[in-house]
Amino acid sequence: MTWTQRLSFALATVVAITLMLPADLQAQSLDELHKSASKEGGTLNFYGTLAQINAEKILPVFEKRFPGIKVNHVDATSDKLVARAVTEARGGKTLADVLQVPLENVSQVHDQGLLLETKLPESAEYPEGMKGSFWVSSDLQFFVAAWNTTLVKKEEEPKSFDDFAHPRWKNRLIAEPRDLEMLLAFAKYKFKSDEKAIELLRKIAANNVEFHKGHSQLAELLVAGQAAACWTCYSHHYPGRIKKGAPLNYMLTEGVASINATAVFKNAPHPNTALLFARWIASQEGQKAMAQGGRTPAHPKVEPVDKTRTEKIYAISVADLKEFPKYEKIWKEIFKLR
Repeated sequence: MTWTQRLSFALATVVAITLMLPADLQAQSLDELHKSASKEGGTLNFYGTLAQINAEKILPVFEKRFPGIKVNHVDATSDKLVARAVTEARGGKTLADVLQVPLENVSQVHDQGLLLETKLPESAEYPEGMKGSFWVSSDLQFFVAAWNTTLVKKEEEPKSFDDFAHPRWKNRLIAEPRDLEMLLAFAKYKFKSDEKAIELLRKIAANNVEFHKGHSQLAELLVAGQAAACWTCYSHHYPGRIKKGAPLNYMLTEGVASINATAVFKNAPHPNTALLFARWIASQEGQKAMAQGGRTPAHPKVEPVDKTRTEKIYAISVADLKEFPKYEKIWKEIFKLR
């Protein structure tokens, strides 16, 4: 073997070992991985949109479970976190270890080549559509129907989204103008047909839907009795309000799921710590912490504290995200939105 051939072989071996390293780390138990993580300085740089009210309950559970590691939570909107990560990478630095934002934004960072392709062992318990080659679902946000119980009679209460096509809902519906996920999910998963999805939405549009920006705003309009029903509301907005006595109810027979996902940065400054957090948050243990912290867990065996998960789930996938422009155009045309 010539010197050049020996050098090429050596380089190939190094590359192979490097590529195998994440798999080796994944084979370890979380406690074994914690020992390796403890040698990295005791910090996890977490770029996440986890609301402070949730983060204050969830992140300390991780810190208590794995002593010696403190989470540095960089909290910002998803678009700002994406811009920050990309800017840092272009400057030759990767400062973040873990990214936890809506799947759409995780996909954007992956498109820049910044995320680790890794299959976490904990992801084996997740169904297809809730995991990918570089991400695992951390929690879900459900679009559902909700209504004011003083304005909607018991016999009128919707059992499915199809019910809103009935003329009884004319001038009684509100929605969020940016929720094109409804059309996309109906086309891909509820009906598996663009034509049937468009047909339903045209019937709903014929009932003169009134649009308001902000899902919290929609919920408050229902509380105040300024609308009878909303058909693009977030399920997690309702249990708390109902507990406080608001005259509300919401539909859990079916819902469109928006995924928040966890991913590890390819050049994370604390790679073992990053994998430790990603694996823990995907585990049943971590998902129970997410539930106790007020989120709707993505793990199929972990129930949310409040009833926020629907029976039928139409989850928006990475592939679906690529088709947003197509469905946004149709959505706006149907509802005459600018």
